[in-house]
Amino acid sequence: MLRIERLSAGYSAKPVLNDVSIDVGAGQFVAIVGPNGAGKTTLFKTISGIVKPSGGAITFDGVDLLAVPPPQRAHLGIAHVPEGRQVFPSLTVMENLEMGAMTESGHRDWQANIERIFEWLPVLKERRNQFAGTMSGGQQQMLAIGRGLASSPKLLMLDEPSMGLAPSTADFIFERLIEIRRQSGLTMLLVEQRVAEALESADRGYVLEAGHVVLEGNNATLRADDRVRKAYLGM
Repeated sequence: MLRIERLSAGYSAKPVLNDVSIDVGAGQFVAIVGPNGAGKTTLFKTISGIVKPSGGAITFDGVDLLAVPPPQRAHLGIAHVPEGRQVFPSLTVMENLEMGAMTESGHRDWQANIERIFEWLPVLKERRNQFAGTMSGGQQQMLAIGRGLASSPKLLMLDEPSMGLAPSTADFIFERLIEIRRQSGLTMLLVEQRVAEALESADRGYVLEAGHVVLEGNNATLRADDRVRKAYLGM
């Protein structure tokens, strides 16, 4: 579904990503892990069109993504749940979800989507008339995920969904993501610093360090790798 080939990107003249290649198959849950400053968020911003690459190619569902203007990429079926949640604080929960449904498919599938979102994330139904800015961090993260789902995506990109959350809340969000994927078959691309949880949930994973993919493989391969065990799993 998503193929990234030899991608280089950064800010001004400073490169952050160097020759990065990643494949995400339809229905897969793929994790990208690595330390702060590795380029994980820059990768997502490049896919979404916020950052312009200096080299390489990105293909999504057979379409040259770099030829598609950034505002149109969501209409292809890419939902980006950004780092730090970035909900609209002065809008209600329901209004935030409606903002996610501005894509053609999100508008078409609104009724079915909102029912599933409320089933998967019931706190959003309970608080649908609450202003997003008054919610807890965990609730805002669930809202950000729900907003992404409201667009009827083919690919859901999640940037550090556990950031700033209590461990129990982060665990609950991972459980919800696994259940959403189990029920819907949705393709997910996850950036996460909680490496153990990310790799446990993922079909495949990539380790990104200093803008380079240094390791890749399936769940079992990465969890058994000595570098991953020492650097990220504390073993």
